[in-house]
Amino acid sequence: MCLIAFAWNAHPHWRLLLAGNRDEFHARPSAALARWSDMPILAGRDLEAGGTWLGVSDSGRCSVVTNVRDPTDPQLGRSRGLLALDYLGGAASAEVHASHAYYLGNRPEPRAQPITAGVHGLSNADFNTPWPKTRILMQRLQAWLDSDSGDDVAPLFDALADEHVAADAELPDTGVGLERERWLSSAFIRGEQYGTRASTIVALDYQGRGWLTERRFGRQGHYEGETTLRVGESK
Repeated sequence: MCLIAFAWNAHPHWRLLLAGNRDEFHARPSAALARWSDMPILAGRDLEAGGTWLGVSDSGRCSVVTNVRDPTDPQLGRSRGLLALDYLGGAASAEVHASHAYYLGNRPEPRAQPITAGVHGLSNADFNTPWPKTRILMQRLQAWLDSDSGDDVAPLFDALADEHVAADAELPDTGVGLERERWLSSAFIRGEQYGTRASTIVALDYQGRGWLTERRFGRQGHYEGETTLRVGESK
């Protein structure tokens, strides 16, 4: 994932409410959100490395990964998507892991950070780095929480579809050049070779049950379908 906002222990019904976009090269093969036959998880699948960018288990686990944008880092080694599988397939009980949430990162140095109650955001930078699109998505998630909208998540999908480009003065400098910084500054990225491939919302209650919905997109933002799966239900 390249843009995530989530509310943890901040809603009377949903322990976790997460909205995020997966940005990726369109040529990288992937499978749509589904129940996996070889693991007890619900996730999309990266068909190149075998992992996932976001997944949920029926025991109420949720794992999502992103990367830190750094053109000087060759990004070698084990696929981040396999780390998500390690957690989703873990043995700790739902009661144990549902009480805790953690951010794990290795930039600028390895660290683990417990997540406090409230709204948090993450893009291709360190946890809660206030990039414009991260900050705006967090604000729109907070507004959704404050509005008491029930289960109507249309405003969250609208936020993920936002193509507003940030002002130059607000852009980070990650070493990719000004034009690319502008292009990557919107929540939804439209492109021929690279862009937003999926928009996903996850809602898990305090018993680890809920649902997740994935909307998929192709080149230039072409809509390719939607899948919703229930969490906490057997096959």
